[in-house]
This record gives sequence, C-alpha cells and structure tokens, in this order.
Amino acid sequence: MRRVERDPGVGPAGSGPTDGWPWDIAAVAHLLEHGLDLGPLTVLVGHNGSGKSTLVEGIALTYGLSPEGGGKGARHTTRASESPLHDVLRVVPGAGAPRWGYFVRAETMHGLFTYLEENPRGAGLPEEPVFHDRSHGEAFLALTYERRFAKPGFYVFDEPEAGLSFTSQMMFVEQVEGMVENGSQVLIATHSPVIAAARGATLLEVDDEGLTPTRWEDLTLVDQHRRFLEDPEAYRRRIWE
Repeated sequence: MRRVERDPGVGPAGSGPTDGWPWDIAAVAHLLEHGLDLGPLTVLVGHNGSGKSTLVEGIALTYGLSPEGGGKGARHTTRASESPLHDVLRVVPGAGAPRWGYFVRAETMHGLFTYLEENPRGAGLPEEPVFHDRSHGEAFLALTYERRFAKPGFYVFDEPEAGLSFTSQMMFVEQVEGMVENGSQVLIATHSPVIAAARGATLLEVDDEGLTPTRWEDLTLVDQHRRFLEDPEAYRRRIWE
C-alpha cells in the first residue's frame, strides 16, 4: 500500500505557501497536516470545488504520472493548469508495491487519446483501439480494458463517470474491483454513487471539514440522489425556493 504525506525534504510543517489556492482548500490542509493512508481502493467524494480533483491530481503528479493522463513515460501536455501541491508531497510505497501507474482524468481524455494514437506501440505489440472513432464512454472503456490496466500498479481516476452511462459505470466498477483483486491500488475522485458503491472501497467525503471517512449510505450525494429519485419535482422546489 502507499501513504501520501508532506515531503519533509521541502521544509517543516507550516513552512512554504499558506495563502490562496490550493493551500486554502480544507482537504489540502488536512492532507498536509495528517497525511493519507491509501487502501486498496480509496474513493474521494465531494461537490464541485471541494478539492477532490486537486488532491488526486497532486498525488498522481507526485507519483510521476502525467498531469493530463497517462503513465510515467507520458509527457504530453496542452496547457499547464495543475496546482503546486505535488511540489510538497511524497508518496511512500509499501514493501513490494509495484511501481507501474496510470492516471486517467475526464477533462483531458481527448488529448490523451491523441497522444496514444500519435505514439503507437512498438513492433510486435498489439495495436490499440482508434479511440477518436468511438464515443467518449466507449473510448474510456476501450482504454481501461487495455492490457496496461491488467498488470498490478497504482491507478488514479478523476471523475471517470463522465461520459459513462449507468450500465457502463457498473462495468467500470466491476473492472476496478478486479484490478484490486489482482494486486493493484486504485484512487478515484467521483460524483457517482454507483462508483462510490464499489466493494471494499474506503470512502472519504471531501468537504469544508477536510477528509472524513464515511459509509456509502451516509454520503451526502447518496442522500441527494435518493431524495431526488423519490420525488424530483418536490426536491427541485426545496432546492430553488
């Protein structure tokens, strides 16, 4: 397993920048103060702006993965937008943890697909799908069912539900559970109650309190979806009136 914590080599706790983004995000402050022990499957759940994507991005970059998706060897970039969080973190691997890793984030998948198509595998290796010939969801599943996700490693997903139907989300959950059974460690940031329901997941609610371990049935998003599905019109009135 792996632990994410402040890198002691960049100064003592409390040193360095403390004002502005991302340092004023409660979840970032929580991580820097307490660190984070990642389980086999860790799922961060929170609303827009809560900091969950900032966290998974920072952790992925600290591990040496490309900020726009890919493995440790990927170097494609379109526009740098990542926070400096990775500059003050370190990822401490457990004994025997595989070094391979891969980062997939919804907002930069188009660029990742282009990069993969422009940098094909070497001779003798299976050709990859032509991702741009598929819908977003089909291309996502084609990527994650590729051989690179079959070997044990550290896999980071930022909002993988984007573009996935309910059925496709269930397929992705089944795949993630299989990856964990195969010895991989997975970190996900999501808005999806379907993905958050993955078996064995350590759920952390990301909010103004920082990072709070939570049961699936106690997640805010689960409560919101449940009440909306019970009576959509009544729920909308409560929200907007």
